[in-house]
Amino acid sequence: MIAPNLTDTAGLTSEQHTVTKRAAQAIAEHAAECEAAQDVTDDAAAALRRSGYTRLTLPRSEGGLGATLTQFAAAQTTLGEAGAGLALILAMHGHIVGAAFQGRTLPAELLKALAEASQNGKLLNALASEPELGSPSRGGLPRTTATLNGMGWSVSGRKTWATGARALDFALVNAATPDGQVGRFWIDLKAGGVTIEPTWTGALALRGSGSHDVVFGGASAQLYAPPSGGHPASGAWFWTAIAATYLGVGFAALHALTAYARQRTPTALGAPIATLPRVQEHVGRIAADLHAARALLHSATQQWDAQPDSSAVPFIGAAKAHATNAAVRATDLAVRTAGGGALMPALPLERLLRDARAGLTHPPSDESAYTAYGLSVLEPAAN
Repeated sequence: MIAPNLTDTAGLTSEQHTVTKRAAQAIAEHAAECEAAQDVTDDAAAALRRSGYTRLTLPRSEGGLGATLTQFAAAQTTLGEAGAGLALILAMHGHIVGAAFQGRTLPAELLKALAEASQNGKLLNALASEPELGSPSRGGLPRTTATLNGMGWSVSGRKTWATGARALDFALVNAATPDGQVGRFWIDLKAGGVTIEPTWTGALALRGSGSHDVVFGGASAQLYAPPSGGHPASGAWFWTAIAATYLGVGFAALHALTAYARQRTPTALGAPIATLPRVQEHVGRIAADLHAARALLHSATQQWDAQPDSSAVPFIGAAKAHATNAAVRATDLAVRTAGGGALMPALPLERLLRDARAGLTHPPSDESAYTAYGLSVLEPAAN
C-alpha cells in the first residue's frame, strides 16, 4: 500500500504539506503491522514522531507550523485515508494543541509543556473517559482522583479508550480533586505509576490504534489546569479531527473500489466490471457523497477560521455527523459493489467497513449535532 496523493491539501504551506506527506507515508507503511498486532508497534510510534506532524497545529510563534482549522481538516483527511487507527493518534494530538493555543484553555506552564512536546515530536492525548463515567461529554465526576503531596500531585485511577496508549509520551488526565472539582493533570506516561492494560484486543474497529486502558497508581503530576468553563475551540478542533479522519476512510474505500473495478475482469463478462452501469452508478454515488461531505466540512471550518466563536460550532458539529455517516455509507456500498472479494484481506474494504463505523461513536451524536445546527439556523438573525 502506498500513501495517498495530497492533491486535496493544496491549501497547505510547503512545510505543512511535507509533514503531512511524511505522516501519511508512515501510517501507510505501518498500518498493517499495527492491525495484526492489535496495537501500536514501537516502529510505528517512532515513525509518527519522526514525521514532524506533531508541529502542524502548534502556532508559528511557538515553533510550530500554524495550521488553521481548515488546513488541519485537509491534512487529517489525508491521514485518515492512509489508515484510521494511526491517523487518530495524530488527530488527538493535533486537536488538543490547536484548541489549547487558540482558546488559551490551559495555564501558561501547561501551554509551554504542550509546545515543547510538539516541537520534539512527542505524542500526547487527553484521557478523560472511564469505565463507569463513559464519555466525559455526558458530565459526571471521574473516579480518577488527584491528591496533593510534598512533591506535587499524585493521580490514581483508570482511563479507557486511550487512543495510541503505548505510543503516547504525555497525557492530560481529568481527575477529581479533594474539593470535588475536576482538573487536568500533565503526566509523563513513560514514568512510574503508569500501566497500560491491553483491553483493546479483539475490537471491532481501529485495531491498530491501541486504544487500551491506562491505569494510574500514584502517578506524579507537576503541572495542573484548574476547572474551566470550556471554550468553543475545544469542540471545533475535536469535531473537525474526527470528521476529517473518518472522511479519509470513506475516500480510501472509494479509491480501493475504483482500483478493483478497473482490474477485476470476470471471464463471463470479458471486460472489467468498471464497464458495468451498476458499478458506475455506485462509484458515482460514493464519490458525490464524499465530496459533498468534504465541501461541507471545509465550509464549516472556513467559517470558524473567519470568526472563531461559538456561533460557528454547530455547523462543525453537523459537518462531523455528515462526514462520519458518509464514510459509513461509502464503505458499505463499496463492499456491496465489490461482492465476495470485499470479504478477503487482499482488499482493504472489510477493514475500512469496520473502521468507518467507529466514527459514529464519537461525540457529538447525530441527534445532538443536527439539533444544535437546526437551532442555530432557526434562531433569528442578529440585528
